[in-house]
Amino acid sequence: MRRWLFLTALLSVVLLFTAWNEAVRPVSGPHSSFELRLLRSTDSLAVQIGTYFTTAGRCAGCHGTDLLGIASIDGQGRDVNVVDDWRSTMMANSARDPFFRAKVEHEVLVNPAHQGPIENKCLSCHAPLGMHQERMLGHPPFTMAMLDTSKMGLDGVSCLSCHMQSEATAGTFFSGELEFDSARVYGPYSDDQINPAIMQFFVRFTPGFGSHIVNSKVCAGCHTLITETIDLEGNITGDTFVEQATYHEWLNSIYSVNGTQCNTCHMPRINDPILLAAEYPFLNAQTPYGLHHLVGGNLHMLELLKANKDALDIPATDVQFDSTIARSHRLLTQHTLLLDLDLVDRTSDTAYYAVRLENLAGHRFPSGYPSRRAFIEFVVLDATGDTVFKSGRLNSELEVEGHDATYEPHYTMINRSEQVQIYELVMGDVNGDVTTVLERAKVPIKDNRLVPYGFSTAHPSYDTTRIAGNALTDPDFNRNTLGEEGSGTDIVYYHIPVSNATGALRAYARAYYQPVPPGWNREMFEQSGPEIDAFRSMLAASDGTPTLVAADSLQVGPVGMLLRDPDRLVVYPNPTTDGWVMIDVPDGGRLELKGVQTIAGENVPVRIEPRRQGLRVQLPNTTGTYVLLFHIDGRPVIKRVVRR
Repeated sequence: MRRWLFLTALLSVVLLFTAWNEAVRPVSGPHSSFELRLLRSTDSLAVQIGTYFTTAGRCAGCHGTDLLGIASIDGQGRDVNVVDDWRSTMMANSARDPFFRAKVEHEVLVNPAHQGPIENKCLSCHAPLGMHQERMLGHPPFTMAMLDTSKMGLDGVSCLSCHMQSEATAGTFFSGELEFDSARVYGPYSDDQINPAIMQFFVRFTPGFGSHIVNSKVCAGCHTLITETIDLEGNITGDTFVEQATYHEWLNSIYSVNGTQCNTCHMPRINDPILLAAEYPFLNAQTPYGLHHLVGGNLHMLELLKANKDALDIPATDVQFDSTIARSHRLLTQHTLLLDLDLVDRTSDTAYYAVRLENLAGHRFPSGYPSRRAFIEFVVLDATGDTVFKSGRLNSELEVEGHDATYEPHYTMINRSEQVQIYELVMGDVNGDVTTVLERAKVPIKDNRLVPYGFSTAHPSYDTTRIAGNALTDPDFNRNTLGEEGSGTDIVYYHIPVSNATGALRAYARAYYQPVPPGWNREMFEQSGPEIDAFRSMLAASDGTPTLVAADSLQVGPVGMLLRDPDRLVVYPNPTTDGWVMIDVPDGGRLELKGVQTIAGENVPVRIEPRRQGLRVQLPNTTGTYVLLFHIDGRPVIKRVVRR
């Protein structure tokens, strides 16, 4: 017996020293793996290992910054590790978002008897790992009070919020009712491309391919949210309200059938071969690689988070926030909206303009939480620079001038300065009155947010993506010149009195995006609480100037001569069925085709043939909308062509 005890002890010592030698063995550089782990332990991300989940700080050991400079490096030598790209996004900070926390407090103050269900429902998406771990353990519902001491909850929409979602049920559960596969982590690479043993040994998870990870289904569980309705006395009515339906908006579009997924824009893929895990240079590099930029359009909130990152205890640097803000600005201003301003006619007393907007997003614009809105500023100046007409200007409180007391209706034609086109969702309570209390929302009084290309009122998901208000009867809303649905456009006509301005005119049309307009906060700021008061102070100190998304201008002379380059260019047929497009410049200007892109901003090769007055271009075989980038006499011009 003593002999066996001695042999067991000896074997334990041998294994101990073997493990230690392996830990301190240099790994392709000056540091051992033991030293690397010590160095990484200083990262500001929290590390917590729970029964089902682990925080992003645990994932950062392999998928964060590689101190050897080998893993997560693209072809240009840039660090593209997933953790550092993620940590300054709205997703990473969803549980710390002061607007979210203030709004939850507001809902509870209005309906204190519903505190538990309100907080639990909101936290199912804003703090999914904390909330769902408690649910899966059979514990009492997760609350805001529990969030403040929960590392798992404060991790926001963390790595495993997406990568552990069940492949079998993704896209079938909504409103935060997420389902997870225990100890299974899904990625975009086939099982024979990866080495699962490493992750199994260190974090007890088995990695493998999941089709939903490269599909919009992984976004569905939170980005369609349907809530129960209560009356003004706090009683449940049995009605429901669609708070947001970004996933179903995507379903009701051309993109759900042509292979354009949510991550096509929000997590752009690069073809550079990327080594996925630090310290393992022997692993195969993988391609394509999805950049975890996770950007949207909420620049205002990102800037507010950056300014208050210490108070909010956000583990991200100013540089990381600046990168996310720049990427969000690029997505919002280059890949979201097209705006064209045209002169329809001019008489002795009236100038007739048309502003055409085209939604390039794979969902509504704006989409998501109902506070978000877009609006058009339209200004006409005379030859001396004096204002002839204005609509959509902001006052000092960042509210649109002339905004109606309740809401501004959808317009087909505008001829007075107090009218302004605002694209938004307006919630109505059981009495049909405007409300910003989500629990009281029963019906959309107005929803004229620009729909995506291919959107149809006959689609099976239309019940969750309804158009509401005057936009329903607007012949130019989501309809082409033949009256067919699915254009993803809207045309607003401006009839401007100009009897006192007989000379040249210059018109400007600008589309702005405003995620947290003052009218939305008014009802909430009538209340007081720690979260509401904190957000009020942060908001007052922030720059809430709306983001300019798209703009156009034109000048017209006294006799109506249009002086604009795009009108010198004739593109036909549009749409094209065989892919061939003719481009003519009748006035003989020098024409250059600088490139062709998909609406997602990806460059595509085309065949070009010269013609006497221009060019003949053959688009790719893939159907969709293509953006053609020209120069006429050295000046840029953009045209869009639909390939059917």
